[in-house]
Amino acid sequence: MPGPSTQHRAFARLKLSDAHWRVLQAMAQGHLLKSHRDLEGHKVYQLHPLDGPPAPVDPDIVAYLAEHGLIDSNKKFPAATYWLTARAREVLAVEPLGVHSVNAPSHAHADERSV
Repeated sequence: MPGPSTQHRAFARLKLSDAHWRVLQAMAQGHLLKSHRDLEGHKVYQLHPLDGPPAPVDPDIVAYLAEHGLIDSNKKFPAATYWLTARAREVLAVEPLGVHSVNAPSHAHADERSV
């Protein structure tokens, strides 16, 4: 019997919370993730849906996704646009869209899932 798929092994150490999944899924569905500078020069991250107002995104979520090669940006100043990398598309192909919004966590760290 064969072991875990190559994709599952490649992502075995990747831990994504529900918040990470929501951002990735939204981007896969066409929402734009952008960073803007506020008046004090701090980066503000917003997810721009196809219809409706933008929603704030925690900078730690964006940092984790970028550090793990799931998103990249055009690195423009003062506003950058982010996109899903090939790795993120592979992760999303392994894990069906919508699953994480259906299942409620049963304990403190249940919102983190290994892929």
